[in-house]
Amino acid sequence: MMSEFEMYRQQLRNAIDEMELDNKEAVYDLLSEVNRFYEVSFPVQMDDGTKKVFKGYRSQHNSALGPTKGGLRFHPGVDEGEVKALSAWMSMKCAVAGIPYGGGKGGITVDPKKLSERELENLTRGFVKAMHPAFGEKFDIPAPDVNTNGQIMSWMIDEYNAITRSQNIGVFTGKPLELGGSLGRTEATGYGVGFTVREAAAKIGLDLKGARVVLQGFGNVGSFAAEWLYKQGCKIIAIANSRNGLYDAEGMNIPALMKYYEENGNDLAGYPDAKPFDKDEIFSIECDILLPCGLGGAITKDNANKINTKIISEGANGPLTPEADEILIKKGVFIVPDILANSGGVTVSYFEWVQNLQGYYWSKEEVFEKEEDLIVKAFNGVYDVFVNEKASNMRTAAFNYAIKKIAKAMKLKGWY
Repeated sequence: MMSEFEMYRQQLRNAIDEMELDNKEAVYDLLSEVNRFYEVSFPVQMDDGTKKVFKGYRSQHNSALGPTKGGLRFHPGVDEGEVKALSAWMSMKCAVAGIPYGGGKGGITVDPKKLSERELENLTRGFVKAMHPAFGEKFDIPAPDVNTNGQIMSWMIDEYNAITRSQNIGVFTGKPLELGGSLGRTEATGYGVGFTVREAAAKIGLDLKGARVVLQGFGNVGSFAAEWLYKQGCKIIAIANSRNGLYDAEGMNIPALMKYYEENGNDLAGYPDAKPFDKDEIFSIECDILLPCGLGGAITKDNANKINTKIISEGANGPLTPEADEILIKKGVFIVPDILANSGGVTVSYFEWVQNLQGYYWSKEEVFEKEEDLIVKAFNGVYDVFVNEKASNMRTAAFNYAIKKIAKAMKLKGWY
């Protein structure tokens, strides 16, 4: 099976081969590797008095457009290849969104569900102690990702500032409001997915009112994407997460489901107003809009042929393998690629950073308005490349749109 970094390189190669670009091979060589990569091993005090060694990573892919930016994930699957690939996609995502960042990504190889709260805090602080030279408010700015949240960012900023004897709160984003977080950050990625669905629907003449939506993943991204589309009149007919599936042909009441989900330990099981179904059959349900918002690699050559939809907007990072991509494009599905579809999170993280640097904070309405403006501008820029420059598909168009910006910055800096 193709690794995530190999998948990224293939997407990069496909895009560059289609472009009119000076010194293509130099651009490919620079973007197919990461600028800097850090790997640390560090001890953590466990509740039973023993110390256990954990491994952490940080990849800084490309800083031509500005400081590197991207999430930190705590997951057993975190490894060098995954982190490098995700940092590279972040470079593309930031360039597409039009924000002055390069791509970063990092994490710890750990199952945080097996740790107590005290062990989780010790792990978090130990990672910052080992990794802090890699971070900086105007150098590399981490944020939450899989299995990390505002509490973890709070421990990180406290540890970082204690080590550096500073109050540089902008070095981490995704913080609670009390520590300089931004209003609207929680909803940002999901709402951004919704904005791109609306724009895609307009391009193909699909009326959102009554449009049938199928959702894979009901975490922070999926739930708020569903909430935003529900408010536009869409019918959310099926939802699946890693444990359960729900189905209602007439559409579910998403605010009620979100409340139930939160009150029941992030579990869909037992929800009374929809029918349970096999979560593994989620991609077999006919719909107008499909939102893969779980982990990467969910849609493969083995299940892509089962999919019957008009639009896919990728809430997750890399949810379609290249083989699945090819199958679905041939079927005529309008695919909004991840580096465009889920750019709302990093966009509002950028807003948080700006607010931290200014010491002046915006209303939630201002945040959503600014987010929507940037995402619509990005969508139109990518779509223009797709139509007028005849890119082979929207994913390649998004890469082309991003690569042009990064390549120009690298050339101006004398990198090639």
